[in-house]
Amino acid sequence: MVCPKCGAPNDDNTWKCVQCQTILHTAPPPVAASPPEVIPNYLWQAIVCTVCCCAPLGIPAIVYAAQVNSKVDQGDIEGARNASKNAKMWCWIAFGLGLAFTLIYLTIAIPKLYRSMIAANEAQAVESLWTLNSAAIKYSATYAKGFPLVLSELGPPAGNEAPDAEAVGLIDKVLASGMKNDYVFTYSHGEKDANGMVKAYAIYADPIMGTTGQNHYSTDQTGIIRHERGMPANAQCPPIDK
Repeated sequence: MVCPKCGAPNDDNTWKCVQCQTILHTAPPPVAASPPEVIPNYLWQAIVCTVCCCAPLGIPAIVYAAQVNSKVDQGDIEGARNASKNAKMWCWIAFGLGLAFTLIYLTIAIPKLYRSMIAANEAQAVESLWTLNSAAIKYSATYAKGFPLVLSELGPPAGNEAPDAEAVGLIDKVLASGMKNDYVFTYSHGEKDANGMVKAYAIYADPIMGTTGQNHYSTDQTGIIRHERGMPANAQCPPIDK
């Protein structure tokens, strides 16, 4: 390229004359530097997997995650990429194994918890029947009318009223309501004799639903508690031991 002002020869890529410094053409804009590559280190994910999922497999994830930033600072970009990849891989392995262990544990624990809950409800239902039998006998010995006509007569009186035949206060108000510990208690009295005395009664304890209990119970003035699995119990069912 020849300078139009002084005629000096110049290289084609020269933007200013080497002789007279005349501008030959506009200088190209500077090339913008590309932003530095962001390489994730997965450190917080590795810590979470170590604490919450599987510590033995989470530790390698933390080791690799800690190497990412140091390798970037050293200019070892390829090494940082490999460390990031390995940290991510170990995070997923720790998470997957931890999730598998959790599902296995729940598969075992939930049925055991369910059976324990049912057993507790059934034991409490039997205990409530013993309480009701004892209360009915005391009621009969106290009042000249035999056994109570309704379950609420065994319950506490309202407010500060004194106990009487309508509310003797031998059982708590929850049991007197006919429902306690996921069991429904149904009371029925026998016929009155010539003296107006109730000489018999029957009480049935049934679970609210199959998930709250599987055994059904019945008892009467004999004090014997009988049970039946999956259906209402009656006087012909086998007795239970106290």
